[in-house]
Amino acid sequence: MKKNVKDRKWFKLDNAAKLYPSIVSTRVSTVFRLSAILYENVDAVVLQEALNNILPLFKHFNVRLRRGLFWYYFEEASFTPIVQEESYYPCMFLDFKERKTQPFRVIYYKNRISIEISHSVTDGSGAIVFLKAILASYCKLKGLTDKCIKELLDIDFTSGEVYEDAFHKYYNSKIPEPPKLNKAFHLSFPLNKKGEYYIITGIIPTDKFYSLAKSYNTTVTKFVLAVYFESILEYINLEKIKKIKRARPVTINVPVNLRNLFPSNTLRNFFVSLTPSIDPRLGQYSFEEIITYIDHYFGLRLNKKYINQYISRNVKNEISWKIKLIPLPIKNLGMPWVYSHYGEINFTSGISNLGKVILPEPLAAHVDRIDIYPPPSEGNLIKMGMLSYNNKTCISFGSLTTNRSIERNFFTKLRKMGLPIKIETNT
Repeated sequence: MKKNVKDRKWFKLDNAAKLYPSIVSTRVSTVFRLSAILYENVDAVVLQEALNNILPLFKHFNVRLRRGLFWYYFEEASFTPIVQEESYYPCMFLDFKERKTQPFRVIYYKNRISIEISHSVTDGSGAIVFLKAILASYCKLKGLTDKCIKELLDIDFTSGEVYEDAFHKYYNSKIPEPPKLNKAFHLSFPLNKKGEYYIITGIIPTDKFYSLAKSYNTTVTKFVLAVYFESILEYINLEKIKKIKRARPVTINVPVNLRNLFPSNTLRNFFVSLTPSIDPRLGQYSFEEIITYIDHYFGLRLNKKYINQYISRNVKNEISWKIKLIPLPIKNLGMPWVYSHYGEINFTSGISNLGKVILPEPLAAHVDRIDIYPPPSEGNLIKMGMLSYNNKTCISFGSLTTNRSIERNFFTKLRKMGLPIKIETNT
């Protein structure tokens, strides 16, 4: 049954989300994917019912985008999204500005259940909860568990905290903004045709991966970051790009889940990005030197005092009268340029690590592995997403180019270090 307009709830976009609707395009979709690969093929009818059952718990997800005078906002949708069988490239353009389109979709293919969701709604941590809820509902309907969704997730959906804008909660106006970044080196590879997004996933035994990282006295995230830096620097050296005047530092965008630093159970966006950077013009770097740099970089910056500067900058930009009072149509014209010239121009690529994902025991027995695909972006042609589940660490590169030099360098290095890797690709 449709709700009357006056009965529908509306939601402000959170601080991180406000940018995304204005920059959405066929090459900058803002959409990322989480997938659960089951041990049996998906029943589409049951999956639809499972989605219907959990949507009342995720009111902020089941929305449609509306235009205000100065900002976009979300309004509770009066219609239910239909699960789709996969038939196109992942993470592609989702026109959630359309009247009857939510900013997410649920997709199935054989034994895979995927959610694709715009960053305007949530980040990776919130999306994991959404995927877990769908799996919990699906397994209950299939008779694979007798526990209810709330028991399996252990989340109080009645609490206002799950939909709070945590950026504003922890904003301190007295804290100064962080220093500005320098322009970064960008890969000058040819673009794919519009609508094509290539994925290469390496599946690695988690225990062996963690042991290898530990042998270098570092974490898996830092280890992967070091291998990625070395892969890009090696490409630059081989191609002699450092001799070109436009050569710049290699800077990698690393989103940090702020729930690990600030107490919050929000299901909305709550992350900032740290940006380690290495300048190839300074000379050759050994792998050990790169790891030492990364350890020191995060040791100095991964703390509340430093992170508070990014929260301060983000919220100050949002509440500034100079920006706040600009009409939305003008924001829509200017935001893509701002995003390109003050955002991604400062990054060579990005790595998003969701860490170890744990499913409750009744669900875990039916899920083989979980993947994450990063959102495509023309400014950063290649990005990486990774997570670990069921002793499988899945590292997925999303690419808007046919050039495979970086991915090939990366996985070749891991294999030479003794890691067994299974490679999957959609090309």
